[in-house]
Amino acid sequence: MNFPNPFFSWRPHPWHGLDIGPNPPQVVHAYIEMTPFDLAKYEIDKKTGYLRVDRPQRTSSHPPSLYGFIPKTYCGKRVSALMKNSEKGDGDPLDICVYSERPITKSEVILNARVIGGLPMLDDGEADDKIIAVLANDNLWKDIQDIEEFPEIIVERLRHYFTTYKLIPGKESNVSIGEAYNRDHAETVIKASIEDYTEEFG
Repeated sequence: MNFPNPFFSWRPHPWHGLDIGPNPPQVVHAYIEMTPFDLAKYEIDKKTGYLRVDRPQRTSSHPPSLYGFIPKTYCGKRVSALMKNSEKGDGDPLDICVYSERPITKSEVILNARVIGGLPMLDDGEADDKIIAVLANDNLWKDIQDIEEFPEIIVERLRHYFTTYKLIPGKESNVSIGEAYNRDHAETVIKASIEDYTEEFG
């Protein structure tokens, strides 16, 4: 019997063991942590690579898209330098929101995502960009090239979700989100996160 090359005798870590994608920074892999049907916040456990329940969502908001991260990226000093008023990167892989015409209801899946833009999110002084992408071979969104071609209401929903998903009654929010940026800047952020990852992890 011939094994595929490379062959993993155990599950590869989604952050460190998967490729960035087939053609970064234009087309990247997205590891999906959450779907639009989730009412709990899931995050990758950095030690084991499995999904961990972070918290049940306090608000009524659902994630408006598939939500995860790009493997072998890291939000460090280079990503931070691209965002105004940022003190540092958040120390996590670069987040990505992916849109698909057909509902994808399962998390812990990998897909090819074509980058079209992003949102500059500042969370308690840390750069926490949200890259916006479409499923690479999607029947409805496949011809979208840039965020300007995307329906504005979709971007508004993303902004609302990320502005409110950490809200605690009686406590002021430390999250701020600027205007959506285009594909060129999103690709610049991805390149910076790849360089930050290489410096951090080798």
